[in-house]
Amino acid sequence: MGDNTLGTRFKITSFGESHGDVIGIVIDGVPAGLDIDIDFIQSELDKRRPGQSNLTTGRAEPDKVRVMSGMFHDKATGAPLCLIIENEDVDSTKYEEFKNFLRPSQVDYTALKKYGGFADYRGSGRFSGRITASLVMAGAIAKHVLKEKKITIFAYTTSIGTLLDETYHDLNDVKHAIQIREKSPVRSLNPRLSKEMVQLIEDVRSQRDSVGGVIKCIVNSFPEGVGGPIFNGLESNISRAIFSIPGVKGIEFGAGFKATRMKGSEHNDPWVVEKGKIMTQKNDSGGIIGGISTGMPIVFNVAIKPTATIGKAQKTVDLKKMENVEYIFSGRHDPCIVPRAVVIVEAMTAIVLLDFLLTEGHVSPKFDG
Repeated sequence: MGDNTLGTRFKITSFGESHGDVIGIVIDGVPAGLDIDIDFIQSELDKRRPGQSNLTTGRAEPDKVRVMSGMFHDKATGAPLCLIIENEDVDSTKYEEFKNFLRPSQVDYTALKKYGGFADYRGSGRFSGRITASLVMAGAIAKHVLKEKKITIFAYTTSIGTLLDETYHDLNDVKHAIQIREKSPVRSLNPRLSKEMVQLIEDVRSQRDSVGGVIKCIVNSFPEGVGGPIFNGLESNISRAIFSIPGVKGIEFGAGFKATRMKGSEHNDPWVVEKGKIMTQKNDSGGIIGGISTGMPIVFNVAIKPTATIGKAQKTVDLKKMENVEYIFSGRHDPCIVPRAVVIVEAMTAIVLLDFLLTEGHVSPKFDG
């Protein structure tokens, strides 16, 4: 269970495989009486689902959410909430063709050594990005509770390949920012750069290759004093959740790695009092010090690698013959997973933050929104 469960008071257990009958999530700790807004959950899923544009995989899944338990008269009962999605557009034929070949930078070899060949290899099975749809459903529930507490979580694409958006974006009006982001196929806030990013992905796709990028996430109005030292820090728990997203290779908070090139006098965030409230003049700490929230926005960047399965010939090993070979792995894959990962980053962040608030008593187990 430890491999598939996250959380203490808001606890999620993910289940299902990429080419199985269903994928889903069991959520324990949903506050009783919370409105279960199916339309909102579906709108979040629609941001992640495949087949949105020619920049994504051709797998056309409707990703329609179904509530199996834990809801009565459109409200949470306090019992475990179970949400599922049926897998409809499944084609496992390609995976049968190359099941004896190890895909470079994919989970084939490590899963083989871990599970002795019994793991479902179709579409990478339990390790597939397909599993993240269930995380988005849980994240939608968490977002709903956080919204009642005036806490907002917003993520967007800051880079694709070498194209980097260094523009400052005022995110005080999150609704407006969402409108701008959702007009961009790559979920960028920079319309000019968005077009260049789209072109880059299309060029890479035409070359049967892939490309990665970076997602920035900002949490506003999160209360100060939440979190703990050492193993219970906000950063360590957010990082664990973010790294559960397939394709994530790095995370940095605040100034992040840039801090290594700064002096202490440059990196330190001076404390000030404004209108009776203590805050910092800047936020290179990313809203977290000592694993505990400062009350400033929580800010972090997430690095997403290029999609591993590409249409170019690659060096690999034929397990049946135990020979070095070159092979072209065909199938339906995103040339860039960054645009679809934006909502997943938001979801995992919401799940962790709500769990902290419930555990530390900032939100009642009985919904008081």
